[in-house]
Amino acid sequence: MTSNMLTSTLSLKIKYFRFSAALSIVFALLASPSSFSQGMLGAQSGITAADLSALRGATAGGTGLGTAGLGGGATGVTGLLAIPMPTVGAEDDADTAKPDSKNNKKQAPLPPNEFQKYLLQTTGQMLPLFGADFFENLNNSNAQYARSPVGDDYVLGAGDQLLIRIWGSTSAETTVTIDRQGAIAIPKLGTLRLAGVKAGQVDSVVKAFFSKFYKDIEVSVALGKLRKITVFVVGQSRNPGSYALSSQSTLTSALFASGGPSAGGSIRRVQLKRQGQTVAEFDLYDFLGKGDKSADIKLQDGDVLFYPRAAGFMAFLGKVNNPGVYEIKAGANSNDLKETLSDYLNLAGGLPVTADPRRATLERVLSGTDQPRKVQDITLTDAGLQIQIKNGDVVTVPAIVPELANAITLRGAVAQPTRMAWRPGMRISDVISKKSLLINPETVRKQNEVLFSSFEQERSARGRARVPSDLAIERVLLEKKNNADEQYQVSQQVAVAGKPIDGQTAKGIDLSKASIAEQTEREFTIAQLGKPTLPEDGIADRIGKLNEQINLDYAVIERFSRDTLEVSLLPFHLGRVLTNPLGKDDHALEPGDVITVFTFKDIQVPVSRQQILVRIEGEVNRPGVYQLDSNKNLQQLIEMAGGTTAEAFAYATSLLREETKKTQKLNMDKILRKMEAESSSIIAQIMQSGGSDSASLQAKIQSVQLSQKQALDRFRNLKPEGRVALDIPVNAVGQVNDFPAIKLENNDRIVIPPRPSFVQVFGFVNTESALLYRKGLSVKDYLAISGVGSSADVNGAILVRANGSSLTNQSIWSNDVLSAEVLPGDTIFLPEKLDRESVWSQSVRTAKDFTQVLYQLGLGAAAIKTLRQ
Repeated sequence: MTSNMLTSTLSLKIKYFRFSAALSIVFALLASPSSFSQGMLGAQSGITAADLSALRGATAGGTGLGTAGLGGGATGVTGLLAIPMPTVGAEDDADTAKPDSKNNKKQAPLPPNEFQKYLLQTTGQMLPLFGADFFENLNNSNAQYARSPVGDDYVLGAGDQLLIRIWGSTSAETTVTIDRQGAIAIPKLGTLRLAGVKAGQVDSVVKAFFSKFYKDIEVSVALGKLRKITVFVVGQSRNPGSYALSSQSTLTSALFASGGPSAGGSIRRVQLKRQGQTVAEFDLYDFLGKGDKSADIKLQDGDVLFYPRAAGFMAFLGKVNNPGVYEIKAGANSNDLKETLSDYLNLAGGLPVTADPRRATLERVLSGTDQPRKVQDITLTDAGLQIQIKNGDVVTVPAIVPELANAITLRGAVAQPTRMAWRPGMRISDVISKKSLLINPETVRKQNEVLFSSFEQERSARGRARVPSDLAIERVLLEKKNNADEQYQVSQQVAVAGKPIDGQTAKGIDLSKASIAEQTEREFTIAQLGKPTLPEDGIADRIGKLNEQINLDYAVIERFSRDTLEVSLLPFHLGRVLTNPLGKDDHALEPGDVITVFTFKDIQVPVSRQQILVRIEGEVNRPGVYQLDSNKNLQQLIEMAGGTTAEAFAYATSLLREETKKTQKLNMDKILRKMEAESSSIIAQIMQSGGSDSASLQAKIQSVQLSQKQALDRFRNLKPEGRVALDIPVNAVGQVNDFPAIKLENNDRIVIPPRPSFVQVFGFVNTESALLYRKGLSVKDYLAISGVGSSADVNGAILVRANGSSLTNQSIWSNDVLSAEVLPGDTIFLPEKLDRESVWSQSVRTAKDFTQVLYQLGLGAAAIKTLRQ
C-alpha cells in the first residue's frame, strides 16, 4: 500500500470515528443527558458546535434509537456497535396519577335509610350509619397507586410501562410500554415478551435478552405507569358503573372508588365476581372495627363488584362511645344470625365509664303482631352480652347516677374545701380537728397581699375575677341581644303610635347570626375581665382586716335521706367540737353529709360577738384605727383618740357607716327604676303628641333618648357615702360632751373636719366659686354676690348644711331657703328654671325632685354636682 493510499485510509477512519463519536453524543443527549458511554472513543475529538447542530438537525426526524454507545475491545466485535432503542411516544408520557372525574368529586352525605327514619320517629334522634362517613372524604383510589412501590409478585401485562437502563461496555436508557401482544420491540434486535413475567424477575429476563448481543453489561428495569383494568360496580352501590383502576388495585380500592353502598346497601357482604363465580366476600366492618384487611384481594380486568342489599340494622342509643346504626350480617339464611350483642358493642367502641351496664334496655320489633314493639330489661354482663341481635333491635344504655356513695363534704370558711371518704364511727372532730383548718383562702390571700402596691392589688383582683372564655362569649352575646331588644322596643312603640320611623322595622334585628366572630376584641376582653372587687383606697382601710372571722357558735350538717328524699339540718357548736371532741356537739357522720362553716359575713351575728374596728381621723390628737368593745360609744372613742384639737369643727362631724351606705344604695336603686319607668312613658307621650313629620319625630325621640340615657348613666355612677347625721349644735366647741353617745359599729369611720372659712355656690349662677364666709349672710345674699343666671330657678334653691342635712323650699307662699342664714362649710345649689309645658322639661323637673331626694338620703353636694354635669 502506497503512502497516499495509507494516508487516504487513515483520513477516512478518523472522519468515521469523529462522526461516530458525535452521533453517540447526540443520541445520549436526546435520550438522557446523564447517560454517556463510559468507553467512548474520540470524546475529545474536536467536534464543533456547528457539527453537533448539524447532526441534531439530521436526526430530528427520529432514528428509532434511544441512546447509543461505542463498544470497546472487550466486546469481541470488530468495529462499532450501538444499541438501538425505541423512542418514547407522546401517549406514554401521560400522567398516570390523574384521577377520573367521577371518582374525584366530594360525595354528599347519604340520605337516611328506612331504619334511620324509624329511629327518628320513635326516639327523636337521627343516628349516623356506621361506616358511611368513611366514604365521604376520599380521594381517587387510583391515584394512590400511581407512584406507590410495586411488589415483586406483580405480574406484568399489556399497558405496563418500563424504564430500562443499561451500563457497562455500553450504555442506554429508554422507556417502553408492553404492547397488546405482551412484548416490547427493540429495533434491529427483535422483540422480548414480558407479559406474565413477575416484577421481581424482569431485570434478569431483560438482561438475558441484551446479553445475546453485548457482553459485560448491567441492566436495571423500573416500572413506570401501570396498566389500567376495568372493574364493574353493580347492585346497591351509591355510584354504580364501570371504573378504570390501576392494575395494583384491590377490592377495597373499588369500594372507595365507587363511593360505597347506597343507604340500603351492605358493606358487610360485598361480593367480588369473576367469570360468573363469586371469588371473594368482604366485610368492611372487620377493617373499620378491627383493622383486619386479610380478606382483601387483588382485582383483575373485568371483575364485578356487587353490593347486595343489607340484611338488616340495629342501633345503639345512650351512653356508648359511638352511638349509631349498625348493619347486621346474615348468612345464606336470613334467620341465621350468629352475632351477639358483644360483637356490636365492640364495634360501637364499648361503654364509657359514665355508662350504667345494669339498667340497659333492648327494644325489639316482632313483626306480624298488633303491637310489634317490645322492650325488655337487660344487663350488659356476661349473660346479657351473649344475646343474639336481630333486625330492628335498639339497645339503650343509660348513664350512671353521679351520686357519691361514701363521701363527707367540707365546705365554707375552711382552709381547703374537700371531699373525703366516710368510714364507720366517723365524727365531726375527725374532719375538723383543729382551728388552723379554718384559715380560709381569703385570709391567706389578704396576708399574701400585705406588701402589694395598689397596682399589684388591682392586678390580683382582676386575675381572680377573670371569666372563662366560654362564659365571656356568652356575656358579649347577651349584651348584643339586650341592645337589640332596646331597639326593637322602640320600633314597637313607634308602630303602636301609628307613626313609623325611617330605618326602624318590627323585629328588624337578626339575632340568629350572632357569633363570637362578630364581636370586637375589646368587647371580649372587657367581658372576660368581669367586675373585680378592687382593693381599698389606703392602708388605713386594711388595718385589722387580715382575716375573716369564723362563726364558732354555729355550723351545720346537711344530711340527705335516700329513704325519705328529704334534707335535714343538724346545727352544732363548732367551738365546743374543737375544745371537747366526742362531746354532744361532735355528731357522728353518715355517708353523704355536707358540713358547712360560716364567717361573720355569711350570717350576721350579734354586735357583742363582733370585732369592732373604728377609724377616726381629722381634728383629733391621735387619729387612727381603734378596736372597741361592744359597749363603747363615740364619746369614749374621742377620749381614746386624745380629744379634739382647737381647730375642730364639731358641727360638721361625719359618721360614715357601711350599713347606712347599703341602705342608701337600695333607695337609689328604687329611684333609678322609677326614673327608667318614667323615661319609657315620656317617649310614648312624645310619640302621641308628635306631628305628622316622621323625620322630625324621629330626631326628637333620638334627642330625648340620648339625654335620658346620659342622665341615667350619671345617676348610676353615684356612690353613696353612708353618712349619718349626728345633730351636733352649730356652736359646739369640740368637747367630748358635745358629741352624741352613739354606739359604734365595725368599720365605722368618723371624720372631724377643721372649721371652714368658705361657702360653696354652684349651679346656674354667673360665678361658681367658693365665697368667703361672712356671719349673718343668708342664701339670698350669697346668690346676689355670685350673680343669678337668666335661666335660674331662684325659688328652687337648695341649701346643703355642713352636717349633711339639706334645706329645700316646701311652701308656695314663702321661701324659707332664701332667708336661711348660711353657716361655715354650707353649699348652695341653684337649679335651672324649667318649661312646665314641655314633656321633656317635666322629666327634667322630675330629675330635680330626685336630686332633692338625694339630699334627704345624705349623699351630699358631690352627688347633685355629678347629676348636673
